[in-house]
Amino acid sequence: MSVESVRRRRLEPDARREQILSVAIRLFGAKPYAEVSTTDVARDAGVARGLVNHYFGTKKDLYLEVVRVMLTVPEVAYEQLDQGELPERADSIVGYFLDVVSRHSTSWLAAIGAGGMAGDADVDRVIAEAVDGAADGILRAVGMRESATPALRGMARSYVGLAIYTAQEWLQRGVLTRDQVHALLATTLVTMVERVFPQA
Repeated sequence: MSVESVRRRRLEPDARREQILSVAIRLFGAKPYAEVSTTDVARDAGVARGLVNHYFGTKKDLYLEVVRVMLTVPEVAYEQLDQGELPERADSIVGYFLDVVSRHSTSWLAAIGAGGMAGDADVDRVIAEAVDGAADGILRAVGMRESATPALRGMARSYVGLAIYTAQEWLQRGVLTRDQVHALLATTLVTMVERVFPQA
């Protein structure tokens, strides 16, 4: 069976959508927004361009979905977190985060940097929603989501910001090792939960 026939085999709608999204994540991670077209995505996914539009709408809609997927922690990740004491839970959530950003480093860095679309209201909204979701996930992971006040959510968002910039120091600048990043983020999270979050 040829590669082309494998690429064009009939897939269930959900599988086809995921295939297109996977290609878009790779392409938008490799090039700025302006240099990627839905024709490029369709060609690499082995589908007609109309199918890309059918599943995702416009190029911008597709890009927003790429950013959303790259910056959102899936529900299954929280279900698989270590349920031990706080240090173990902190290690678990930080380890998951670092696994994801290292596995998809180019695409994650492009998404967090808005891929040349910084300042676009829709992109900024999706990034802000992802940060809110990550902050909510942090509070859930440490058992504080149900009692979260606006101040506590603000503190959790601040931690997410630290995690993002620390990962960039590792992946983009190469000045920190993964072990250093893990130690910084896990220790900081434990300290915040024990000594800072109670003030909120």
